[in-house]
Amino acid sequence: MKTQYILKALKITAASALMAITTQSYAGTFSQDKLPSEVHVPAGNQVAMFTTAKGNITWECKADTMDAEKAKWAFAGPRAILSDNKGNHLVSYFGPPATWESLDGSLITGTQLAVSPSAKGSIPMQLVKANESTRSGALKDVTYVQRINLSGGAAPATGCNIDKVGHKVVVNYSGDYLFWKAK
Repeated sequence: MKTQYILKALKITAASALMAITTQSYAGTFSQDKLPSEVHVPAGNQVAMFTTAKGNITWECKADTMDAEKAKWAFAGPRAILSDNKGNHLVSYFGPPATWESLDGSLITGTQLAVSPSAKGSIPMQLVKANESTRSGALKDVTYVQRINLSGGAAPATGCNIDKVGHKVVVNYSGDYLFWKAK
């Protein structure tokens, strides 16, 4: 039994060390100059962790609230693995509500502040104000999450009508998530 606790502690320590190394390699080195101003993180913050996401967005066909004779795709939730530049899994992203959980147990949710269009067929860039993590770890003290460099994930252009209400589709996407902390 004692050996199991020691092994678990070693795994947590190793995950924390990996996240600290990743965090340090990108801290403060990102320029927002080429991003739309709507998704800029306010001054006084710096990049604490840079991750690349591979995942999917689920869309559900729902009756249009403005016209009961029509239906449209509605966002049902994300699921993605966020990794460092070497492919090491650092954070899981899921929802709703939008939740990011680090392998070290730290966890944040957030409130969307702004979006800006991405490439055709892609979900938009996004700026999220993070809620304080109650757990220590890599996501503790994160102030903002920024989603950029997106490919895919948008709702299908067709396939949702009143006869298909309740039907769900899963669309793959990739992109980058930057986790910011106050300087």
